[in-house]
Amino acid sequence: MLSDEDVREILKLIDESDLDELLIETAGFKLHVLRGAGVVSPDPTPHTPDPISNGLAINAPMLGTFYRAEAPGAAPFVDVGAKVGPDTVVCLIEVMKMMNSIPAGVSGTIAEVVAQNGELVEYGAPLFRVEPDG
Repeated sequence: MLSDEDVREILKLIDESDLDELLIETAGFKLHVLRGAGVVSPDPTPHTPDPISNGLAINAPMLGTFYRAEAPGAAPFVDVGAKVGPDTVVCLIEVMKMMNSIPAGVSGTIAEVVAQNGELVEYGAPLFRVEPDG
């Protein structure tokens, strides 16, 4: 399996090359990069929040830079206490200068913002903790 450092190096090499598309598959890992398509996904399956001790975790579906808002100084997509549905955009993750909207994937209330704005997040890292509805 590729390490996070391997993925960073691959993305850096692609960014510096003339490649328009790259597909890498190993056991348990798939990386498909399309230049200009706005999609970089290490996992083609839909994002599903993971259960944690208190509620659910919305985890990073890709490696990249986490942003809570559309632009510096703009209001965050969500904050603690915000109600979210499966399609509610909760943040952006930037990969190779492409912004990827991340949906909650669950209904509930944001209980905690785990990741720090502007920080590099690893694939699978918790971004938010959500108290499920019901």
